[in-house]
Amino acid sequence: MQDIQEIFNKIEESKKDMKELKASYKEALEAIQEYQLVQEEMKALREKRKRIEQAIKEQFATEITKIEDLKIDIESDMEMISDIALAKISKGESIGITDKYSNEYEPIFKVKFKKVS
Repeated sequence: MQDIQEIFNKIEESKKDMKELKASYKEALEAIQEYQLVQEEMKALREKRKRIEQAIKEQFATEITKIEDLKIDIESDMEMISDIALAKISKGESIGITDKYSNEYEPIFKVKFKKVS
């Protein structure tokens, strides 16, 4: 089995290579005049879309507030379900969830590394 540090170093090198390739691709795109025109058109359309969305949001203010409240509730419940699942697994208990259609779900755990300093 490979050393975890070696794999991390390989990932960092691959990320660096990918960043360089993306930068050169972006430079090539920006050199084309037609691409620039399309970008400007897209920007104008995005602004128009935002104005339309804002007008509709004003009409649906209560619904938008309810959506935001539901998002917060869902995030909170998802965090709680994760905490419960982790506690059960650490005790050696099995976990299984079934939805209303009898579809079974099992937990998936992911390890992620965060820069310390």
